[in-house]
Amino acid sequence: MAEKIIKGFLRDCQLRDLTPMTIVNYQSNLRIFSSFLKSKHVRFVDVDYEILRDFLGYLKNDRHDSIKRISNYFSALSSFYDYLVLEGMMTGNPVPPVRKRYLRRYKKIAVQGTRRAISVEDMSLLIHSILDPKYKAVAILFAKTGVRRGELLRIDVDDIEWKDLSITLKPCAKRSNRKVFFDDECARVLRRWIERRNSLGIDDGNPALFISKKGTRLERSQITKKINMYAARVGIHNPRSKRLEDRFSPHYFRHWYTTWLLRNGMPREYVKELRGDSRKDAIDIYNHIDNEDLRIQYLSAIPKLGL
Repeated sequence: MAEKIIKGFLRDCQLRDLTPMTIVNYQSNLRIFSSFLKSKHVRFVDVDYEILRDFLGYLKNDRHDSIKRISNYFSALSSFYDYLVLEGMMTGNPVPPVRKRYLRRYKKIAVQGTRRAISVEDMSLLIHSILDPKYKAVAILFAKTGVRRGELLRIDVDDIEWKDLSITLKPCAKRSNRKVFFDDECARVLRRWIERRNSLGIDDGNPALFISKKGTRLERSQITKKINMYAARVGIHNPRSKRLEDRFSPHYFRHWYTTWLLRNGMPREYVKELRGDSRKDAIDIYNHIDNEDLRIQYLSAIPKLGL
């Protein structure tokens, strides 16, 4: 019965256009929660404040999960119980009171510390240090487009338009503008990787731009592991430090991209358009930016890395 309920919830997530990775994370979190309930002989529909508090203790004391990881669990549970309420299986969502009491400080804690804006020279050093053509292409594409990790992973070879050096990203709930640009030095690295990719003969018809050694689409964990490794080698990532400014992750490229476009004089509304930030105000919705003008502005502001 529990498995049937989870499958129904995951279908609901798909109808709500949640990203595939969000759905995968929700599924993983719910399976762990389901196993916990099974050990307590409790059904989903019988969960209350006390059970959720016990689960919180289990995550902290038995699994030793971080506060961020725990917050993700309870975000998934809150969405799940909203679904059960909608389906008439529950009269109310028991999760919000627990999140409010025990996890409300998470966001405040998370914003403590600031990301340092590494120099163009350091970014150049990082990408020059990567000899593997696949991960060199991954790193420069992150740096030159500011795309999120999930967006990069969903890029197919045919999504690249070489004529104007642009990529049309797959639809995503977090992104308003799907077209991003890259420059000539990024194009050279991408072409070298595609030549290598095509020579491997292992893609088995897979359209993905970035594929693993097995010919499957590259996974999030593979990218994170490699980027962290390369960043640590050049001294811009300390995996043992808890300070945000000492660590480097795939998301940091997006921060670097934004910082240097702004520092190089690109108007803020153009940066927002390239980042694909959601359009909240009427002025954002109706203020159309010409793609050719956007491309020209981009090429004049994106830092050169000497590749």
